[in-house]
Amino acid sequence: MIRLAFQYILALLYAVAGFLHILVPGPFLQIMPNWVPAAEAVVLWTGVAELTGAFALAQPWSKTWRRMGAIGLAVYAVCVFPANINHFAIDMARADGGLGLAYHVPRMFAQPLIIWLALWAGGVTDWPLRRRR
Repeated sequence: MIRLAFQYILALLYAVAGFLHILVPGPFLQIMPNWVPAAEAVVLWTGVAELTGAFALAQPWSKTWRRMGAIGLAVYAVCVFPANINHFAIDMARADGGLGLAYHVPRMFAQPLIIWLALWAGGVTDWPLRRRR
């Protein structure tokens, strides 16, 4: 029951983020590292990836789709980590500190948790919550 709740919570959060990437790309473009080619296309396609992963995670028909969506969202979270680091660096260079350490430090530590949560919610892993016999 808890896993199902997290499937829907993550799916909702990723769907909202996906729509924002597509409809309001500006903030995402601002934190994109300079070395990423075709930044506008990358932001668009990350939105599509989030929406696709959210749908796959939330749909009730196929365990295989749910697992693939979870793996896709976990891989996505790994791939966007450079943008999160760049956002941290940009904000720390600002005179006002941007969102500040109170936002960025927990965000950096949360990234591995988000990756694990996608995999756990999608049924890819039970670690470390597996019941011992």
